[in-house]
Amino acid sequence: MKRLIPALAGLGAVAAFATPAVGSAAADNADTAFPVDEVTQLEMHTRVDCRLATKQCDFTAAANLRTPEGATGFPPDLWARQTTELRSSDRLSYLEAKVNGNFFTKVFKEGGPSTITTIYNGDGPVDKYQITGTIEPLDWGTGQPKTDADVIVCAQIQVVYTGVNITSPSTCSQTTFS
Repeated sequence: MKRLIPALAGLGAVAAFATPAVGSAAADNADTAFPVDEVTQLEMHTRVDCRLATKQCDFTAAANLRTPEGATGFPPDLWARQTTELRSSDRLSYLEAKVNGNFFTKVFKEGGPSTITTIYNGDGPVDKYQITGTIEPLDWGTGQPKTDADVIVCAQIQVVYTGVNITSPSTCSQTTFS
């Protein structure tokens, strides 16, 4: 029995790394910062908020620069491509997505995750560089709302302007219905 306990403890550690943790609340936020130079960082933000009453989730994916003065938009010669992925760890869940954005936005539905590509050009305020939308989780077999599955929103952005060509790390929010 003494030999079995360390082996089971090792399996628990493997299981902890194999499955992402699900937020216990109905909403989750995630933020990452990536250095552009000595004083500027590229920030990526995601949020997902699922409400059982409406059987829908709201999501946001946004990017900005952070300088010593605070959050700011991007320079006038910006070209950026933001990729946002909507998925669930429940293979029987289909996520129907509707997206709002300020620039060209295209949703690619592959039968599993939905991938949203957004292209940004030029300067502007911080809120210019974000997309918002709704997700309706559906059961693949019945087409009915599926509120027992988790919802994951991940985003990254490639930013190109004079002297800069970088891609942020992926930033992910994950939650379930409350």
